[in-house]
Amino acid sequence: MLQIPETPEFITVHVQDPRVQNEGSWNSYVDYKIFLHTNSKAFTAKTSCVRRRYREFVWLRDRLQKNAGLVNVPPLPGKGTFYLGNSEDFIENRRKGLQQFLEQTMQSAVLLSDSQLHLFLQSQLPLPEIEACVQGKGPPVTDVILSYARSNRGWAQEEEETAGPLPARESPLSSCFGLRNDHCKSCPLEKDDRDRME
Repeated sequence: MLQIPETPEFITVHVQDPRVQNEGSWNSYVDYKIFLHTNSKAFTAKTSCVRRRYREFVWLRDRLQKNAGLVNVPPLPGKGTFYLGNSEDFIENRRKGLQQFLEQTMQSAVLLSDSQLHLFLQSQLPLPEIEACVQGKGPPVTDVILSYARSNRGWAQEEEETAGPLPARESPLSSCFGLRNDHCKSCPLEKDDRDRME
């Protein structure tokens, strides 16, 4: 009997590509691309890409802490305005802090089991819709994530722009979605991630 060695479980999350939205306006803000790649059974889609802003991370942390009981939720980088001092340094430091927050969150089995975390990372649902979905006032969480993964909206938009073939994916449950029609142009795997897949 042929035995196939089991691949160790991994979860890779990257916070990258900060973009100023509504630049020059009094209500401008920065959002970040969150790229997730995993073989973990905890996740419905094995690859996803969404855009989220800082206040959505604050919302997520608050909900995780509320649901986690005595489990400590990792801290977020401090709140501040990116207009003070060097905004590029502020944005980069915040990006690093958000990356660290998600990496530490993924290390806790209790936090990893929270449906709100999965919807935050694997769908572009607005926060009120995430809450409604988790409260059973909509389709099941898995159905929402699968719907986004199967729609391939990000891939189709990218194909239209490049007029080339769709990029290859390892699974039909891969997704790449942007916020407010601002899709991810690419969700590159780091070399270490590609090596784990091979």
